[in-house]
Amino acid sequence: MKWNKWEKLGILVLTVVMGVVVLAGCGSNDGSTQTKKELTYSKSQGPYSELFEQGVKPILEKQGYTVTGKDMSDLLQADVALNEGEVDFNVEQHTAYMDNFNTKQNGHLVALTPIPTVPAGIYAGAKQELSQVADGDSVAIPNDAANTARAYALLQKAGFIKLNPDKDLSTVTQQDIVDNPHHLQFTEMKSLNIPAVRSDFAYIVITGSVVYNAKIDPSTALIKEDILPHLLLQLVVEDKNKDAQWAKDIVAAYHSDEFRHYLENHNNGLWFVPENK
Repeated sequence: MKWNKWEKLGILVLTVVMGVVVLAGCGSNDGSTQTKKELTYSKSQGPYSELFEQGVKPILEKQGYTVTGKDMSDLLQADVALNEGEVDFNVEQHTAYMDNFNTKQNGHLVALTPIPTVPAGIYAGAKQELSQVADGDSVAIPNDAANTARAYALLQKAGFIKLNPDKDLSTVTQQDIVDNPHHLQFTEMKSLNIPAVRSDFAYIVITGSVVYNAKIDPSTALIKEDILPHLLLQLVVEDKNKDAQWAKDIVAAYHSDEFRHYLENHNNGLWFVPENK
């Protein structure tokens, strides 16, 4: 069958158009080429969402982004929403939690940069000073794995216990205590419930978001942790979006002079600010 020149031209044009459509479709699903300006993040009641909204979101809005928070009841729900594409990012977790989620929930989340973090601390319960510790005193600590480990590491820093030196501090449990000279009693419980029962214990160990939500003055901590790298809060996205321009712009906002100036004027001792390079 022979085609005249106009038919050939029509077929060529159709082929080119179809090729452009296919390439455009591929690009829209490729995180590295995403240029969208409407972003959604998982929002919680606590300092990290508030810091983002007050210090970072205005920077992004100046760049033409529309940024909307979606309320989540807890971090697990937030990570499921992120993993399923319901939101674009969150700013509520450290890599220890993220790695655990990826392992247990078949997640595909990645951390892009450490962000300001509120340290965990030992706070007064019935006892007002660390020096008042006595035999049989009780201590309340968080019961989720990552924060349980950081609590025992902090108790070791305070001199209350000694941990097995052969164990990684990020994974220690109560079973790794090799010396407990005061015969302290440990109650592992949900973090959010600890402030309400603090007077039932000699001391309590609580993390930054709990300190903030319970309206406890962070300066009253009897001792604060030295934050290990895996416990620094992170900007987290789906793996497929790690090279998206919008993700790079959020990272840049956290690293910007404008955000640094914001923190200089709004940090009352609550935040540990990592050095970003």
